[in-house]
Parts: sequence; C-alpha cells; structure tokens
Amino acid sequence: MNKTIILALGLFICQITCKAQTSAVTSKGDEVILYDNGTWKYANKIDTNTKIETNKTAFVKGSSATFKVSSTNVSSVGINIDPKKWTFKKGETGEAAEFNFELKDKEAYGMVITEKTEVPLMTLKGIALENAKSAAPDISVVKQEYRTVNGLKVFYMQMQGTIQGIDISYCGYYYSSPKGTVQFLTYCGTKLLPQYRAEMEALLNGLVAN
Repeated sequence: MNKTIILALGLFICQITCKAQTSAVTSKGDEVILYDNGTWKYANKIDTNTKIETNKTAFVKGSSATFKVSSTNVSSVGINIDPKKWTFKKGETGEAAEFNFELKDKEAYGMVITEKTEVPLMTLKGIALENAKSAAPDISVVKQEYRTVNGLKVFYMQMQGTIQGIDISYCGYYYSSPKGTVQFLTYCGTKLLPQYRAEMEALLNGLVAN
C-alpha cells in the first residue's frame, strides 16, 4: 500500500472530513452505513458508559527507548522513542498533531495530539470516537481498558474503521491531568497490524512523566 495514502488516511481523527461511505436510517430507525460496493452494515453505537476493566500489567518503556520527545503544550509528559526504529517531526502550523512518528522503512505511524485543558478520560474517549466516526462511520472499538504506563494511569483503546475503502486500525493511549490532555495514537492498515503491533505498543509505552 502506498505510504502517502495510508499516512494521509491516518490523520482522519483530527483533519479528514470527507466520507467514502453514506449513512442512512432504516424504517425501524436503525442507522446503517452504505458502501460504494453495494454492501452495508449497522453503524457502530458509541457507548461511553460501558464498564472498563483495568489491565494489571505494569507497562514500561523499553531499554532501547533512549531519546525523549517532550511536549511543549503538556509539559508534564514526554515520549521516549527508539531512534533506531522511529523517526519523528513536529506537526505543521494548523495541524492538530503536535508530533508525528513513522516506523523506519515500514508502514506504521503515530501521532500525539495535546491540549492544555484537562478532560476526564471517559469524556476524552467519547470525543475521540465521535471525531473518528465523522470520517469513518463504521468505526468500532475492538478493545478498551485502563493501563498503568510508567506510573501514569491511561485509557487504552483500539479502533478499526474504513476510509476510502481502506481498513485501518488504531491503537492509542489517552491521558489527562490538571496540566493537560494527551491523545497518543499509532495506526496502520488492519492487515498489517499483526506485523507491526509490537512496535506500535513499544512506541506507546514510551509515554512518561517529565
């Protein structure tokens, strides 16, 4: 798959508004997604009240994550990356992401969206899902749980959705404190997730307190 295409599609949570699918409502009031190929499915119902389990594993950064990328918006956190595997660059003016990441010579990516305002984690989850649904109406939550990452309590969510006919999976950490809010997302084509999941999780586990 063309890297430029997958990278551009990956930014849908904060930028893309066009839709490759059409939403419709049945006579019974159920929302469905109509695809260009003539198929359809029921739209995902977002439920922010579902009980979230806590993963008891203590997630920590890897020993090779030696380079710290520090946020200027949320000074209380940074991200330790393995510079031999991941490249990063600051987001451009007007772009929602403060930093963008790319797995070297691979098709896995990441982004960090930061805000100076504290947002409750469940509210943050709802916002992330609604934003994703605006570009990928068939977005669904594959997995969700609370985790402790380098001493920080975060909400983990894996999502999957279709944009422009391409199936993309997202794995992300959501963190908030009085000093600000962090959405740390990794993504790739869904078929590539088994191949890149370990590297994506390692990048996410680089989230640390400054």
